[in-house]
Amino acid sequence: MNLLIKNVLLHDSIQDIFIQKGLIDSIGQNLNCEAENVLDGTDKVAIPSFVNAHTHSAMTLMRSYADDMELHDWLENKIWPFEKNISEQDVYWATRLAIIEMIKSGTTYFNDMYWHYPGTAQAVIDSGIHAHLSSAFIDLGDEETSKKQIEEQVKLFENRDQFSPNVTFSLGAHSLYTVLESGLFWLRDFANEHTLNIHMHLSETKKEVDEWVQQTGKRPVEYLESIGFLGSHIIAAHVNWVTDDEIKLLADYNVGVAHCPTSNMKLASGVFPYQRIRDAGIRIGLATDGVASNNNVDMLDEVKVAALLQKSFNQDPTVMPADEAFYLATEGSASLFGLNMGKIEVGKSADLLLIDLNNIQLIPNHHLISNLVYSAHSGCINTTIAKGEILMENGCVKDEKNVIDHFQKVIRKRVNE
Repeated sequence: MNLLIKNVLLHDSIQDIFIQKGLIDSIGQNLNCEAENVLDGTDKVAIPSFVNAHTHSAMTLMRSYADDMELHDWLENKIWPFEKNISEQDVYWATRLAIIEMIKSGTTYFNDMYWHYPGTAQAVIDSGIHAHLSSAFIDLGDEETSKKQIEEQVKLFENRDQFSPNVTFSLGAHSLYTVLESGLFWLRDFANEHTLNIHMHLSETKKEVDEWVQQTGKRPVEYLESIGFLGSHIIAAHVNWVTDDEIKLLADYNVGVAHCPTSNMKLASGVFPYQRIRDAGIRIGLATDGVASNNNVDMLDEVKVAALLQKSFNQDPTVMPADEAFYLATEGSASLFGLNMGKIEVGKSADLLLIDLNNIQLIPNHHLISNLVYSAHSGCINTTIAKGEILMENGCVKDEKNVIDHFQKVIRKRVNE
């Protein structure tokens, strides 16, 4: 579909944006292009859409289900027992709900790890969004479970094309403390053989790091380096408890890092060492984590929390200024997955948002990025476009009521079991 956006504010001037075959074809004033669809950008500004670098979308099933708990207690006694009973259909509708929330808050690409991969992938296809998906590899030290996990991963890989082009398949190593060493070796070798990314939680809490050192004599990043696991294909979430030597290793191997400030704060997991990791030249993206630990997937919320957390923790208001926080949610996150998005330029993927400049939260518009980071909320977003396809217009997402109705039936069933 060809799309022409007329009279929209872009880079401090009124422009037209012509989109063709999912890419930004041309930008200029008074473009004379024939388009199947024309949007009026008057009183709106065009900005790049967001990339959520780490989440578990179907955990909308557990929004506010288990709050105010320590991470390991939360996982072992609340989250994992709940997840044992969910089905692929549950995951499908829970992911559909999460994606509507993403679209309404400006996300058009997300990185997910969860159970029932086909349910998540089908939800992505049916929603028109795009995603980097992995199935959670967790064996909890059981060799038989590990073998079954390997069989499942191979089967998913072999059938990955049925979800193209919206879905990019990757491997999901939940964490060092939930995967046998033999499982890590298999993930390492399979990823190298098939040129796949590995998405994992790493050094999220002090407890897991201390226990890993006690068990192996090495810190987590040092251990991964010793088994040849590190590389530019690794996307590590959290990375709160790392030494300068570990940061150097992450930089040397060009590992990508997903920062999850709200989840880290809510679970008191630790504070991401942003300045040290940024100064080492490591690729950093921004993420919400799952709804059970956030409790939303709103990236506009996340950029504000990210900026304020670093300022407060460092007692320095100049740390992570608005431009840097916004970069993390757009270009920074996109860099983790090699995406051609994060900027509105000719040749870039047409992933963009139209923001309503008449929204009360954005008046006056002294500095757009500061307004977006510190003042805006998702209600300021009028239109969401993913690869040239309009997913939301005038705040309305197609099929929203139907998805909510189905999700409510799913959750009522689960609660009553």
